[in-house]
Amino acid sequence: MSKPAAHLIPLNIAILTVPDSRTLAEDTSGQYLADSLTEAGHNLADRKLISDDIYQIRAVISGWIADPNVHAVITTGGTGFFIRDSMPEAVKVLFDKSIDGFGEMFRLISKEEIGMSTVQSRAVAGMANHTGIFCLPGSSGACRTGWESILKEQLDSCTRPCNFVPHFMAQNPTHNSHD
Repeated sequence: MSKPAAHLIPLNIAILTVPDSRTLAEDTSGQYLADSLTEAGHNLADRKLISDDIYQIRAVISGWIADPNVHAVITTGGTGFFIRDSMPEAVKVLFDKSIDGFGEMFRLISKEEIGMSTVQSRAVAGMANHTGIFCLPGSSGACRTGWESILKEQLDSCTRPCNFVPHFMAQNPTHNSHD
């Protein structure tokens, strides 16, 4: 007997942009992620743009972590080495488990595009309350790399041998999307 074909489970994904000096209308990175996740069959649960402040970041992401309707959060910006870049410091304390392979793979893939400058990337990811949190750099190119090379596949319930979707559904397996 063959296995039945897997079907896509649409996820509710929130996008948080921590800009250098952008407005929501100028946020090409956040817009790229929002467009890409909806094109892949997922739902944009929420989208915010806030300043790079550890406590504001934690407050927004904590709200999404506590919301059983949000399965994943993707952030863009705040992962560099400038004094104002505080995304990793803001989110790591929220993780129940870190996803070390995400940052490792992001840097490995980025090396082909930006060379050894990739060592300055502090892309991180983790799980909190069955919510995936994936922190990407702020450039549109970095967001494209993160989405196309890692997240698109790992947020797809059809990806074999494994993907993140079962971990997001563990909290409330009967509620898969805002239908």
